[in-house]
Amino acid sequence: MDLNILYEDEEILVVEKPVGMESQSARSFEPDMVSEVKKHINTLSPKQGEPYVGVIHRLDKPVGGVMVYAKTKGAAESLSRQVSQHQTEKIYYAVVCGKPVENFGAYVDYLLKDGKNNCSKIVDKGIKGAKLAELHYQVVENRNIENEECSLAKVTLKTGRHHQIRVQMAGHGTPLWGDRKYNPSIQRGAAGGNIALFAYSLSFSHPVTKKWMTFSVKPKGEIFEKFSLPEMA
Repeated sequence: MDLNILYEDEEILVVEKPVGMESQSARSFEPDMVSEVKKHINTLSPKQGEPYVGVIHRLDKPVGGVMVYAKTKGAAESLSRQVSQHQTEKIYYAVVCGKPVENFGAYVDYLLKDGKNNCSKIVDKGIKGAKLAELHYQVVENRNIENEECSLAKVTLKTGRHHQIRVQMAGHGTPLWGDRKYNPSIQRGAAGGNIALFAYSLSFSHPVTKKWMTFSVKPKGEIFEKFSLPEMA
């Protein structure tokens, strides 16, 4: 496959993850992003041994968008520190079923991950293992799609929890279009099994130069094409 590389230097590689591909090494024979990035590095500069590729953050398999990978351990440490200290900025676009009560706002919840069933849920603050989850959203546009009111929302992620946007939007009454895991009323044929969520923009400080960098990719998928996406025209 041809990677859509947005930026690359000796320290980092910023790339678009396609919908349907694992963002880290997969336990199957299907291609994954780490393997593809390693192939790319080997093609550019063949050398002895396997190239280093540090996974800094993850996107769910059904979600596409901007990702950064580290090519050195030093870069990985710097970027991972930024993520853990919430110094990066991640902006997503999502199509949700229904319309949030307010056109913009914030959701602050506590999420508990169920590793056995690969899902998360909103729980009370005092529950053991629960982690704070915060996101800010803005409704960009409303449309009636297949006799159902849907909203295009711009979501800024303040924390990075397991399935966070999917869980919080569903928990507040507007589950994502196509999300069979968290949307019990989903039409079986809807969105071809894809989730209407895309990692549109990623901003961070370069691990060496400290320059603030921002990269973005227009959301892909049939459902997004039904909206005008005015900011990316």
